[in-house]
Amino acid sequence: MILSTKNLVFKKKPVKKLTKRFMKPYVVEEVISKNVVKLKLLASMKIHPVVNVSRIVKYRKLVKR
Repeated sequence: MILSTKNLVFKKKPVKKLTKRFMKPYVVEEVISKNVVKLKLLASMKIHPVVNVSRIVKYRKLVKR
């Protein structure tokens, strides 16, 4: 799953136009309910690992032709 950067607060405020829309693929550690999952995030990230499913998208690898 990849995490949406919409409404995330960063210490260094990058230009909104240049920020990525999604962050790396992360592993789902636990499904807490049908609307909430716990992601395995990096320790350096300062966000809570439990997120709403509306904030994540299934990761699809790009195929080069």
